[in-house]
Amino acid sequence: MKQIGRELGVRYVLEGSVRKDGRRVRISAVLIDATTGTHLWADRFDGSLEEIFDLQDQVAVSIAGVIEPTLQAAEIRYSVERPMTDLTAYDLYLRARSVASSYERDGIAKALELLGQAIARDPRYGLALATAATYRVDLENYDWIDDREGEENRRTAIDLARQALRASADDPGVLGRAAVVLGRFGEDIDAALALIDRALALNPSFAYGWYWSGWVRLFAGQLDLAIQHFETSMRLNPRSQRGFHLAGIGMAHFLAHRFADAVAVLRVSIEEVPTFTPTYRTLAACYAHMGRLAEAREIIKRLASLTPVAVPTANPCRNPEHRELFLSGRRLAAGEET
Repeated sequence: MKQIGRELGVRYVLEGSVRKDGRRVRISAVLIDATTGTHLWADRFDGSLEEIFDLQDQVAVSIAGVIEPTLQAAEIRYSVERPMTDLTAYDLYLRARSVASSYERDGIAKALELLGQAIARDPRYGLALATAATYRVDLENYDWIDDREGEENRRTAIDLARQALRASADDPGVLGRAAVVLGRFGEDIDAALALIDRALALNPSFAYGWYWSGWVRLFAGQLDLAIQHFETSMRLNPRSQRGFHLAGIGMAHFLAHRFADAVAVLRVSIEEVPTFTPTYRTLAACYAHMGRLAEAREIIKRLASLTPVAVPTANPCRNPEHRELFLSGRRLAAGEET
């Protein structure tokens, strides 16, 4: 494999095989780092010869979906190992992705600093611009900025997203990130939906795109479609941090008044991503609307250990009834008058 990598001039190789047993067929695929021989991903697909074209489509979509996040993770590891004196704009972008994956305040701050350096080297680097915009969404999602800073942060995020769109209008990664930023910060929701639809049309196997689409659909009030898109993302990239997907699914169930379903999913989400404060707020509101006030207030206590903000002033849901459901539930959970 190392020799093949050298001869082709590539770092990664997708190797596959097909075996047949009577009317059954098994297709195996392995993604390999040709420089080390390491297997980055492997899977197999079984089907019948009568359904060979359906099996072919399943294999193509599954492999295309998993390659992008797997290769990006590998490229991030390479970039982190490089000396700081030898970094390109792309390396700075990858390093930013690495430090931000800690989901900690200092990590996001460092990521924004690295992305600023990447943008300074290449002002039309659409992916760096769009990623910086999404990290500013994280600052608000995790309550890491106060109300005074919030308006400026939103304006900066929206400006970065629009710069990214001008620089890379046909990049699904840019389109998807811009869509979730504009949708989250109260811009035209129809425009955000159009952006994410274009991203998925350009790359139907884009796992992150389906994840962002889930959030944009949630903001737009398309609850069952949001759940479908979160589930599609997890299916395409089963190694992803699914706690965030489950947070979105739980919120969709909550807004649809399927409170028992919401509780089941949100409790798992909190275990997998214990620092994501929106999940606590949704779970507390859900318990409150179910009349389980003691459990709601226990969740509020856990939330208070992460943030002093019990009820945020901003809510990205466009449906007034959805906003009121969140607000009344959170106030009940916090012991306030509704």
